[in-house]
Amino acid sequence: MNEPHLVLGIGELLWDMVEDGPVLVEQHGVPPRPSVSLGGAPANFTVMAGRLGNRAVLLSRIGRDELGRKAVEQLETIPADPSYLQVDPVHETGRVSVNMHSGQPSYIIHRPAAWDYLELSDDWVRLAERADVFCFGSLAQRCLESRQTIQTLAAQTTSKCIRVFDVNLRAPFYSSEVIQESLELATILKMNDAEVPLVLEMLGLPVLDGPVTDQLRQGAEGLLNEFPTLQMVAVTCGAEGSLLVRRDEWHKHPGRPVKVADTIGAGDAFTAAIAHYLLRGASLAKLNEAGNRWGGWVASQAGAMPALPDAARAEIESAIAVS
Repeated sequence: MNEPHLVLGIGELLWDMVEDGPVLVEQHGVPPRPSVSLGGAPANFTVMAGRLGNRAVLLSRIGRDELGRKAVEQLETIPADPSYLQVDPVHETGRVSVNMHSGQPSYIIHRPAAWDYLELSDDWVRLAERADVFCFGSLAQRCLESRQTIQTLAAQTTSKCIRVFDVNLRAPFYSSEVIQESLELATILKMNDAEVPLVLEMLGLPVLDGPVTDQLRQGAEGLLNEFPTLQMVAVTCGAEGSLLVRRDEWHKHPGRPVKVADTIGAGDAFTAAIAHYLLRGASLAKLNEAGNRWGGWVASQAGAMPALPDAARAEIESAIAVS
């Protein structure tokens, strides 16, 4: 009973090449400079899941190159098990060029990358069969090889496994087919408020008018009605908090004020936190509080995998416990 839960994150592992953006140029006359940090939504999720006390394993693929070696070196210093990473002899470790504007990122996702060629292996199948949480996204399914591997592994999980589909719409790397197939496998859907109408339109579901929260809630209810395996829809709303919707209840969190350094990885921390507390039977209100606390903390730091001081961890966990 005291053994850590097994949490798997599968998909892209990459390096974010972040430019400081125009603010430094305009205010200080300083040219933008690149800052390199490890990321990728499944990797960010897995790191946070490990920090929360789970046995967190990253299923991804790196190149036989310097960036791949550096990725393993960094992961070995934080609680995300890199021992199941595949090494691609041909394709390079993934890279993304990120430009920051007012704290918000825009992306150029370079291709092909090693994570486009995830291979189904016996080791990965055995992990999937024992997983308590299996988190996958849409971006990693842009190539057929990885798409088939991800969906096959999701289907190998048990009925008790929490299967989180994290929508990550990065044009042009998504399609209605990938969204449809992924939702048929998922028990939890996570997306941001801007992605809700896009997902509904791709699936031919109505986008309703009215107050924003009502629109998001009704959209989530439509998805729950359309996909019987879905148990909950989670929608992040930036500074406006988040919305969690089940068939019989819903909860809106107003968000927590933070001084934003950048938002890279904040949504992934939110996802990891709600999965962690969902395993422990938390209420929607506590799930929302945990997601906003951890997502807000990551947004207040630079990069997707910032160092986590013991004092910061204790403060956040204490705040969630009394919420």
